[in-house]
Amino acid sequence: MRYLIFDFSDGDDGIATLEAMASTRAEEHSRVLAEAQQVLDWAHSHFPGRHGPVEDGQAWDHELLVQQEEGGWLTVTLTLSAAAEFLEAFLAVYGEAED
Repeated sequence: MRYLIFDFSDGDDGIATLEAMASTRAEEHSRVLAEAQQVLDWAHSHFPGRHGPVEDGQAWDHELLVQQEEGGWLTVTLTLSAAAEFLEAFLAVYGEAED
């Protein structure tokens, strides 16, 4: 990952949160979205049919926000909610997240 660096937090309920944010000029926006899509494609392929609310027993869920900022900047935020097995697999592929 060049643009998205994930921060990690572990909730008291056993659900982990991985969040990455990148603010770029419009000409780099497609690269940031490609990284976010790479993560989502990986998650769908490694945990097929297990996307949805983690508190309801699913392995992972996500939220992708794209915001237009002043001065031609775009901010992409990708948030993943993760069960322990998803978090372990994610970290094995994408490395340690910052906490």
